[in-house]
Amino acid sequence: MTYCAGILVKDGLVMIADTRTNAGLDDISTYRKLHLFSWPGERNFGLMTAGNLSITQSVVSLLHEGLPNPETGEIDTLHNAPTMFRAAQLVGNCIRHVREIDGPALEEARVKFDISILFGGQIKGEPMRLFMVYDAGNFIECGVDSPFLQIGEHKYGKPILDRAVTFQTHLYDALKVGLISMDSTMRSNLGVGLPIDLLVMRRDATEPELNRRIEAGEPYFHDLRERWSAALRAAHLAIPRPPYGPPEG
Repeated sequence: MTYCAGILVKDGLVMIADTRTNAGLDDISTYRKLHLFSWPGERNFGLMTAGNLSITQSVVSLLHEGLPNPETGEIDTLHNAPTMFRAAQLVGNCIRHVREIDGPALEEARVKFDISILFGGQIKGEPMRLFMVYDAGNFIECGVDSPFLQIGEHKYGKPILDRAVTFQTHLYDALKVGLISMDSTMRSNLGVGLPIDLLVMRRDATEPELNRRIEAGEPYFHDLRERWSAALRAAHLAIPRPPYGPPEG
């Protein structure tokens, strides 16, 4: 299982991903799901993956190598994509290419072709953008009215983001709320777990501002978890009980 969240606010982009993968209760491993493609001063992209590990690794490797363009005969890469839209198209084309090669064998083995990707960043002179790419290679874009996208086990963390994040949210408040969203998911689903990878890109910056991994026992994340739990307990105690039962007396 996986949980990844991308939050696009006025000042920049936050990307958060867990690292747990499992093929059963006794087969739990750690793999990086947040990948950075960076050419400082020119373009910076973050990419997060969910789904079948072999498929996601094949797509990421193909993005590093590039994909032959059948019309021009040249190799399309994230480095030479002219716009963010065309870069997102390349991500989708890589998914389709892997499906074309591996799909029949997976279908024969009754393994679902399962992948979803969050892809965001900025090319110099272009707007910062965030996309969700589906297993068919098509994609949608994050907007001002809904400034975040999620993949994987998203239902536990979504209410936190819905209530607390707007396009005007401070960049590092967005990071804080994203970590609370991750903590809420981890508490409700053992398939999502530490370490957590973080990427923060400020709009129009020449390189990523933060690229960090949170390990078990990291002081800030531990304090955040404790404070959030205490705040929830205090909030529910401060709200009056429903007046629907028999009178107390």
